Amino acid sequence: MAADNGFESRIEFIQELSTRVTLPERADVIVSDVRGVLPFFQQGLTSLIDARDRLLKPGGVMIPHADTLWAAIVEHPDEHGGFFDAWNENGHEFNLKAAGKVATNSYRKVQLKPEQLLCEPAPIAKLDYSRLQNPNLLGRLECSFARAGTAHGLGVWFNSELAPGILMSNAPGDPTLIYGNTFFPFSEPVSTMEGDTVSCVLRADLVADDYVWTWETRIDRRNPPSEPVIFRQSTFFNEVYSPSQLRKSSAGHIPTLNQDGLAKRFILERMNGEFSLETIAQELMKNFPLKFPTFQESLNQVVQISKQYSR
Repeated sequence: MAADNGFESRIEFIQELSTRVTLPERADVIVSDVRGVLPFFQQGLTSLIDARDRLLKPGGVMIPHADTLWAAIVEHPDEHGGFFDAWNENGHEFNLKAAGKVATNSYRKVQLKPEQLLCEPAPIAKLDYSRLQNPNLLGRLECSFARAGTAHGLGVWFNSELAPGILMSNAPGDPTLIYGNTFFPFSEPVSTMEGDTVSCVLRADLVADDYVWTWETRIDRRNPPSEPVIFRQSTFFNEVYSPSQLRKSSAGHIPTLNQDGLAKRFILERMNGEFSLETIAQELMKNFPLKFPTFQESLNQVVQISKQYSR
């Protein structure tokens, strides 16, 4: 594409993760889009922080300059039902409610409409990429319900400032962009009246290569007064862990390699500059015949590891 547009002598493509790259001189501008539905996506923010600190000149420009997270309580029966209805219906007299407890700690990409908002949207966090140091999120939404309705969850989106005065919006009602909005469901729908209040704390904590999302909600109903409705939810609880998986995560666990690990070690030990991929694949098939019964399966595994680890 660069050559087709006459830029082959002006653009250099580096096929590598930015965290593994060093440059002969620092850059004037970093342009990026490593978001998911929200800016908190895998290692995107940590890679931006690293690129800014190592690869950008002092006073250099980050595009986008900043992202702001917005939130509102939303009425969305269809989406909420998509999380829970199948597990609560007891079809064929089979109780599936245990799976519903997993679903209640999940979130989804949606496209919200302005009429689904039960309160005025409010900013809950701002990411200034020229100063950002922490890839985690702690945001709070506190608002009063603008009308009566049924609260089904928390809607979150981001608006972006690409450069001073150049904005991009993902807000409900604005032109649809690829990012969409995020819907964090409540454990159950809550009927609310105008003037009722809500406080919702949203956290995103980067653990290894992904985020654990936590949303804690308190709804105070004043018309008539009643006990507050409190939900504590987290994507940590939408995973099902076996005792074996938990044991392997313990700091005191003394691991040994399984067959997959032994096979990968076998391949890596032979990537020492002496053997071709074909030779390695043939030896792999001989040493792990049950796992790689055909040469093609063996070669596919060797090629995959070569792409990831060889020079």
